[in-house]
Amino acid sequence: MIKNENREAKVLAQNICMSVFKARRVIDQIRGRSYEEALMILELMPYRASYPILKLVYSAAANASHNMGLNEVDFFISKAEVNRGTIVKKLKPRARGRSYLIKKTTCHIKIFLKEK
Repeated sequence: MIKNENREAKVLAQNICMSVFKARRVIDQIRGRSYEEALMILELMPYRASYPILKLVYSAAANASHNMGLNEVDFFISKAEVNRGTIVKKLKPRARGRSYLIKKTTCHIKIFLKEK
């Protein structure tokens, strides 16, 4: 949780185990919306990526209200970005002693809450 002079709260979640493109599809829907509207959208979206983002928005609002003393009704999502994280590589055994490489992608999610 980082506090800025312009009453902005920044939250970062690292190494979330999902694709960047799947997370961006959800983040694009809530960028620029109010806090309450974003929560309603995230709860009703059928994507698996919406749950970690919902937890992150809850956490950002709780931290901003506790640390800065702001009211949650006045928040809106000023900036939200998803960046590529590390790729976890595993080997899966295959027939005839061979192995098959499995790549699990991760992403980093940043959400900035600002007061209206």
